[in-house]
Amino acid sequence: MPTITYIHSGGSEESIEAEAGTSVMRTAILNGVDGIVGECGGQAMCATCHVFVRSVDGELPEISDDEDEMLDCTADERQGESRLGCQLRAGDHFESITVVLPERQV
Repeated sequence: MPTITYIHSGGSEESIEAEAGTSVMRTAILNGVDGIVGECGGQAMCATCHVFVRSVDGELPEISDDEDEMLDCTADERQGESRLGCQLRAGDHFESITVVLPERQV
C-alpha cells in the first residue's frame, strides 16, 4: 500500500497508508492532517493543498499549465519542489512520498 509522510512546519511527522489512486490532498483530508485545506476539492483551482516534495519513490507527472498557474498563487512562496497535493496520486505516481507542509495555505 502506498505511503505518504507529511512533515509539518514545526517538524513533526505523520505517515499514512494511502489507498491507491487517492491524492496527497485527499489522503490528508480523510485522515485529519492539519496543514492541507483543499478548498476546491482537488480541481487545481485554489492552491490550498500546496506541498514541498522532499522525496518520492516513483515518477511524478509533469506540472500541468493549470497547476503551474496555481503554484504562483500560493500563500507560502513557491519553491522548486512545490506541487499541488491534489495532482499527486498514490499508486499512480508514487509508492511512497514525503512532503513538507507550508506554514500557511491561505
